[in-house]
Amino acid sequence: MDRLLQQLCSLRQGRALALLHFTSLLYLASGALPWDKKASPSPLEGFQVVKGNFSRIFLRVGYHKIAEIPAGACNISIQETIKSRNYLALQTQSGVSIINGNWVIDRPGIFTAVGTQLMYQRPNEIRSRNGESITAPGPLTEDLHVYLIYQQPGPSVYYEYSLPLQNTHPTPEPDTPSDILPLAKTVDPPHSGEEVNQGDDIIKEKPHPNQVPSEPSVNSDPQPTYTWTKNGHTECSTTCGTGRRQVLWECVQKDSQVTVSADLCDPALEPTDREEDCNTQSCPAYWDVGEWSECSRRCGPGTQHRQVICRQVTHIHANGTETSVTMAPELCGLSDRPVTKSTCQLKICSQWEIRSEWSPCSVPCGVGQRSREVVCVSNQGDVEEDEECNMNLKPETLQNCDMGACARSWFTSLWSQRCSAECGQGNRTRTTVCLIDHVTDLPLDSCEGERPPEVTSCDSGPCQDRLEWYTGPWGQCSAECGNGTQTRSAACIFNNNGRMEVVNQFKCSSLSQPITTQPCRLKPCGIQWYVTEWSACSRSCNGGYRVREVRCLADNIAPSDSCDPSLTPESREECNKQPCLAEINPSCSDQYHNCMVVVQARLCIYPYYRSVCCASCSRAQNTYPNAFQKNQIRR
Repeated sequence: MDRLLQQLCSLRQGRALALLHFTSLLYLASGALPWDKKASPSPLEGFQVVKGNFSRIFLRVGYHKIAEIPAGACNISIQETIKSRNYLALQTQSGVSIINGNWVIDRPGIFTAVGTQLMYQRPNEIRSRNGESITAPGPLTEDLHVYLIYQQPGPSVYYEYSLPLQNTHPTPEPDTPSDILPLAKTVDPPHSGEEVNQGDDIIKEKPHPNQVPSEPSVNSDPQPTYTWTKNGHTECSTTCGTGRRQVLWECVQKDSQVTVSADLCDPALEPTDREEDCNTQSCPAYWDVGEWSECSRRCGPGTQHRQVICRQVTHIHANGTETSVTMAPELCGLSDRPVTKSTCQLKICSQWEIRSEWSPCSVPCGVGQRSREVVCVSNQGDVEEDEECNMNLKPETLQNCDMGACARSWFTSLWSQRCSAECGQGNRTRTTVCLIDHVTDLPLDSCEGERPPEVTSCDSGPCQDRLEWYTGPWGQCSAECGNGTQTRSAACIFNNNGRMEVVNQFKCSSLSQPITTQPCRLKPCGIQWYVTEWSACSRSCNGGYRVREVRCLADNIAPSDSCDPSLTPESREECNKQPCLAEINPSCSDQYHNCMVVVQARLCIYPYYRSVCCASCSRAQNTYPNAFQKNQIRR
């Protein structure tokens, strides 16, 4: 039978013409089976193709069974459709690991097992976008179990294999299924003994005998004893990195060890250790690959880097989080280490372009500057911002130019056209400057030669019977700092051909009189004290007080606290210290000798005492007017 399967597999791979005759004999001998066009190829080929896809979003970290490929399968192909950090693993039905077993990641290559050669491939992580794959020509001599070592969310694995259509039962009964029937994507309903594709996992349903379990022997002891015994445990929450599992306890008869109802055991003696650690071995090390950094250059060839660290998951917590540690790179396999440096180019760099020649020098002599236009142009010929080009390679746009030494020359303005005097002798003026480079103003002693005169005399003709104003010089400013005023005198002069006589100013009233007062400001006062006028005195005699407001202000009249405290002006002072003179009314006199007691007792507020002690009450009222006012109000 094994030789027959090998011939079938080899025929399907290369000799299709010979297979037509052979499979026709096979079907004539064993009887025809139903054929579904959607699930398998032509029955003339004698094979049924089984296909499946395993995909999950999230799983526990560790080994997860994907499929069970039965013995006799050919043309086996297992392909990870999405590249990830997950691994494929194979194991025989008896539990012997073939590829990537016991948390040891094997190198890619050819493995001989279960009667065939298994090709294990792991493409380069950088240059390829394909995931892992395992292929084998077959046929298998025993069942093969396919596992996924889950480490990254979203795994997706596609598998496919071919099964020869044959019936191993010698009886011709049509209802008896063969040991090997199509798995997934067949039109026949699954019977007992068939392999059925349920969702993404292929499970094997075995027939159960229709036998009733024999009744346990009845113990003659009228009072049997019962005890709690361990009956196994649930699946571990993870296949590595220390998970948790539930311990299962059951109530059994102590002598026969037959399971009975839990009500027969003492609840107080039921074990309390319901959970225990499991799979405490560490998970396999893996390469943790970070994101690529930005390209080192905005344009042109550059480089980018990423971080690649060998990590190992040491513990998986109940909430799904992981604890990992950094491991030596050798544990992850140095030959499989992803690259950490790569070339990159975002775009072609722009270039500098000179658009004009140098301009003329900015000065006719001496040292000046000249300029030219330089722009940044893209590879399409468009002008862009200067930042798009390499600033270190930008050609010069300004350059010094030396036009030779300049002579230091005197320059004068034109003479004024009017004479300073309307009649008689006067003056005309002009301005003289010393220039170099025809621009720079130098000190007047820097030019060579004698300085040209700036004043010349002029004659406006004789002066006859003229009235005119003459002014004196301005006086001193009234303020040493800040705003002040200054004055000058003006006189009306009668000029008769050089003979001048001061006359009454009224005679010059028809002429425009020059100003004799003007504001002046020698310098800013800076921060200083300012005061208001004194208020009125609080009393007209016998000593009172008056107040004023004092402020420290800057030049812009803004409040300041930088004034000298020792120079703070007084804000209060005494005033009207002279004694008050009582106005004695002849009709106002004291009628009692003890009127001073009346004043001291403050009885003058009453009309009677004011009349009998008129003089004393009047003097007291002039001396202390507020006391009388307050008493009257209080009254």
